[in-house]
Amino acid sequence: MRIYTRKGDDGTTGLLFGGRVTKNSSRIETNGAVDEAQAALGVARAEASPGSELDEILIGLERDLYVLMAEVATATKNRPKLKPGTSQVTSEMVDALETRIDQLSERTTMPTEFVIPGANRRSATLDVARTAVRRAERVAVSEPIEGSLVVTYLNRLSDLVWTMARWQEGNEHLEARSEETGTKEHP
Repeated sequence: MRIYTRKGDDGTTGLLFGGRVTKNSSRIETNGAVDEAQAALGVARAEASPGSELDEILIGLERDLYVLMAEVATATKNRPKLKPGTSQVTSEMVDALETRIDQLSERTTMPTEFVIPGANRRSATLDVARTAVRRAERVAVSEPIEGSLVVTYLNRLSDLVWTMARWQEGNEHLEARSEETGTKEHP
């Protein structure tokens, strides 16, 4: 199989279930931003131990973004062809993000002030991924898809990735704050 098709040489790209749009259309801009967010999650996953909880969570999120990108890459007239959870974001997918946020929040002392990223490499890569997800959300908002949960999913995903960064830094943010203020903070 060749990687190149030459079909996009005219500045267009194909949509799922048919149709073509320009490569700078809002749908393709959204998917480009989501693709970047997915790659940033992959960088964070590269910092995780294979098979670890972090690794498993990130693999699941990366797969979810394939579903989201399929929905975005579908023309409005072809939306009835979407399959919930396979090519269309579902409320269950959003609920799963909220559940994971709650679970990690229960296990982690959350900061009460602004966080300075970089407590450790894993948390820093997650903070970079969070900013990529936020950018994807901003791009997706520019042309929302009627009846879609794409923006909601991206919003909740950025919250989860922020929570994951705090989880991965553990209490290092408290220790750093203590050093800055000269006080001892306990979780």
